[in-house]
Amino acid sequence: MAFDGLFTHAMVKELVNTLKTGRVAKIYQPYQGELVLTIRVNRKNKALLLSSHPNYARAQITEQTLTNPSTPSNFVMSLRKHLDGAILKDITQVENDRIINLHFAHRNDIGDEEDLILSVEIMGRRSNIVLHSSTTGKIIDTIKHISSDQNRYRMLVPGAQYLTPPAQDLLNPFVADAEKMMELQNKYPNYEVLAQAIRTTFQGFGKETALELTYEMVNAKDSLKTIQDYLAKFDQPTGFIYDNKAGKLTFAAVKPQLDVNENNVHQYASLSETLDQYYYEKVQRDRVQQRGHVLIRVVRNELKKNRKKLKKLQQTMNQTKLADTYRVKGEILTTYLHQIERGMTEIELPNFYDENKLIKISLSNQLSPSKNAQKYFTKYQKEKNAVRYVSEQIAKTESEINFLDNIETQIDLAKPEDLDDIKLELENEGYLKKQVNPKKRIKPTKSKPERFEASDHTTILVGKNDTQNDRLTMKTAKKDFYWLHAKDIPGSHVIIESNQPSEKTIEEAATIAAYYSKARNSANVAVDYVQVRNIRKPNGSKPGFVIYEGQKTIKVTPSLEAIRPFMI
Repeated sequence: MAFDGLFTHAMVKELVNTLKTGRVAKIYQPYQGELVLTIRVNRKNKALLLSSHPNYARAQITEQTLTNPSTPSNFVMSLRKHLDGAILKDITQVENDRIINLHFAHRNDIGDEEDLILSVEIMGRRSNIVLHSSTTGKIIDTIKHISSDQNRYRMLVPGAQYLTPPAQDLLNPFVADAEKMMELQNKYPNYEVLAQAIRTTFQGFGKETALELTYEMVNAKDSLKTIQDYLAKFDQPTGFIYDNKAGKLTFAAVKPQLDVNENNVHQYASLSETLDQYYYEKVQRDRVQQRGHVLIRVVRNELKKNRKKLKKLQQTMNQTKLADTYRVKGEILTTYLHQIERGMTEIELPNFYDENKLIKISLSNQLSPSKNAQKYFTKYQKEKNAVRYVSEQIAKTESEINFLDNIETQIDLAKPEDLDDIKLELENEGYLKKQVNPKKRIKPTKSKPERFEASDHTTILVGKNDTQNDRLTMKTAKKDFYWLHAKDIPGSHVIIESNQPSEKTIEEAATIAAYYSKARNSANVAVDYVQVRNIRKPNGSKPGFVIYEGQKTIKVTPSLEAIRPFMI
């Protein structure tokens, strides 16, 4: 289900119960269009994520670790000035719309208390976050500035009067009399038609929530109680992630009954946890694409170039297979020189390498018999040298493709903070130009491997790039720990921090290794595992490349759902 008005209602309830009366301890903007407020409440810090992303707009408490940029945006500077240390008095929803108002009390520079509102407008590509005064209604700042040229109804710029988006002439279902819905039911007995009627009469109903309600109404003995019970669920929601019947993964505040695959429904303790899980992959991919677009373009272009080069080299190699034929013809001509007359263009002679069967040999009428024989020996030598050169080039090109393929897989698996290591690796390998002035270069912080915990509480570490893989396998891991890697395909190095892991732990770690590989979408992935003492890194090999022996192999089926219980 979408983040509709009903879901917003439920989320506001959750935020009020968790954050009300808390104090703003920290404000930062990890990515464009996203804001994080650390709220100190009941002696604990809670990270409130507010997003105006066109596809992932939402408000939630997040457990994810989001980086605080070294340089704050102008919007963050404005918020820090007005909200740092402010008390979160209340959180409200505008009617049943997708607008959340966070009410703050704050003392200004001269010590006077001022009431401020941070409005989160969750409206697709028009989503925005606006800080304005509750007293004057003046906008202090917005995460997206909207001029009068872009929107004739309202300007969203500092100093302008804040206006809410145009109100729909619809009823708030949590305030309106439920009997009004029953009147619609009498008029439209078909639940699909009824759902559309409810959406055009009542505010905040998405397509899915309207269909869920009307389906229950039509099949219930007491429609009034059904309506009341359904709306009451949004006052004490948990959260669900499920596959609909079309196979699309979605989320809901209330357990779905209609459009759902019963075999894949997961319940969570809160809406925030639900959204954390649901958006984990989606948002991360978007952030990586946003921050690493240069790396992605370089790697894809180099892969395309090298694959084209390999194809041409293989064609050349196929042509060099004639080398032995040239040698044989040269030797036959040398043996039968006396039978060759000047001016001949071809001759048939016995092939003593093939039971003296006749072989037709082309000749140049401009050359002597011995020169014709020498011509074939020259061709043979040329092709022989070409074979050696082409073989070397094929091996080199295949190595480049494997390296780039591995880098591409790493980018697909990376978190935004892992991209610095990948960028540095591409620079060291000559695919990217290094910064001209090294003094201006910000030294990247050492990224850490991903941590998981097996069902028996054994720690499992996952390298997310070649730098991490090398560090994890060759330096960090003890020799008697177990190492895992997807068999014969690009992927992460995985370490089980145990010298005697259980079969179940090995299987869980193998599932993680398969997920963090190029075969993450495959149904059956072979994973090798061996103790670290059996891992060797050849001299001069590229980062992340190792060889090993004595391994065992296990087959698993990777998926995000399979590894989710082991995430820390």
